[in-house]
Amino acid sequence: MLHQGWQLYGRWCRWSSPFIHLLTLTVVTFGVLAPLICHRLLHSYFYLRHWHLNPMSQEFLEQNRQEGQAALRYFEELQTLNTSEASGSEAFRPLLLVTIITVQRRSDFHYVLQVASRFHHLLQQCGAHCRSHRILLCNVEPDSNSHQDVRLLSSFFPMVSRNKNEDPDPRMNQFEKEKQDYVFCLEQSLLVYNPEYILIVEDDAVPEEEIFPVLQHLLLARFSKPYLRDALYFKLYHPERLQRYFNPEPMRILEWLGLGMFLGPVLNFVYSWATGRPSLSWPPVLFFALYSMALSELVGRHYMLELRRLAPTLYNIVPVTECCTPAMLFSAPSARRALSYLKGLHCRQGFAKDIALYSLLRTKGENAYVVEPNLVRHVGLYSSLRLNDNPKLL
Repeated sequence: MLHQGWQLYGRWCRWSSPFIHLLTLTVVTFGVLAPLICHRLLHSYFYLRHWHLNPMSQEFLEQNRQEGQAALRYFEELQTLNTSEASGSEAFRPLLLVTIITVQRRSDFHYVLQVASRFHHLLQQCGAHCRSHRILLCNVEPDSNSHQDVRLLSSFFPMVSRNKNEDPDPRMNQFEKEKQDYVFCLEQSLLVYNPEYILIVEDDAVPEEEIFPVLQHLLLARFSKPYLRDALYFKLYHPERLQRYFNPEPMRILEWLGLGMFLGPVLNFVYSWATGRPSLSWPPVLFFALYSMALSELVGRHYMLELRRLAPTLYNIVPVTECCTPAMLFSAPSARRALSYLKGLHCRQGFAKDIALYSLLRTKGENAYVVEPNLVRHVGLYSSLRLNDNPKLL
């Protein structure tokens, strides 16, 4: 019976017109299979927001709260074992300094503990390759003693804090304060350690498992190219919802066309083999190119990028986009240039520090890049800038 079914299918493929084949494939793919498979994929066009967004957001918050509690236990156990690693500036110059900039947030999520525990664990795993890396805490809470999580972390990592005598100007808007805090932490990173590279991480950006192997490859191999070595900064995170092909960034359009030019002939070859037709026919090649481009965009470029995690050499470096700053990598010279630029800018609503940094590329003739896929996860649904009692994943 099964053999007869395959025979009938083979005869249908052989005698039906290519138009019928391709029309059927299109209807089945985009009308049936893709919606069924992708309706829970958060960054897909097929995502059923009204069905899944609220429960998925609540599930994410609960999981994140549990991860915060696990991070708290992680450091409490280290404290019990008396494995303190805090120290001041050391004699040698680190290759990479990870500076975690933190402010008091909702205490039940312990965002900064999640970030710090993850970096600490990954450094232990990294071993000899990461001996030249250090972690620095930068506490920008106006009342530094009120930040309880930082008081715990100060037993394990060096820390810098805002001067208690520096009362913030009450007229200063929150976006300018955030920029000044960023400038303070970047400046202190240079003063305390004078590292070759600084990774400024916000306290709700949890590093991915492969962050240090990828950074090692970038710092020791890829950054040997002058156009990368002289860049103003490298972003290690871009919101997944903004990673689609259909965006203003021209490099993504070229990438999208390249995907179609590669998959079009490949899928045409498979189709020709299955139907017993000539191996090269330009209309099916064009169809399969457009088919693969549409499918990759609708399913989500974010999920295509995840394949690059297989090896550090597969990570992509492309011209930077405007938003956002959870994790930014600076070389020492570029950090000094960024400091001088930012000190001359005033931030406000609609012109936050991420937009300010991006504006410098045009006004100062600088270049900057973003690493794909993301090397950190942004977990802070509760923002320190914008009040939101009912946050959502999108």
